[in-house]
Amino acid sequence: MPEVREIAQKVRSKNAGPFWITVDIFGGSHAAFQQISQGLATGKVAQVLDVPSQTLKRFDIPDLGVVKLSLPRREIQGTVDDRDMHGAALAVLVGEIVIA
Repeated sequence: MPEVREIAQKVRSKNAGPFWITVDIFGGSHAAFQQISQGLATGKVAQVLDVPSQTLKRFDIPDLGVVKLSLPRREIQGTVDDRDMHGAALAVLVGEIVIA
């Protein structure tokens, strides 16, 4: 079974302000987007990112071929406890999720 990164054209994460992080999964093609959209369980993403599933917001955008995930930061951006100010580390974790 393939991982998200093997299907997607690109997986990126970034800050979405001081309180949120967003993860974008770019399908690159309609077929890739469909495979990711249908095979990527939101609950699995929440489990991998260690966040409550009710706090994870998911947006499937077929016209752009993108699955967008938004989640609250554990720490406010820029505080002494913030270990990833730009929110870039989560892309690797999401990219390694196996698609069903």
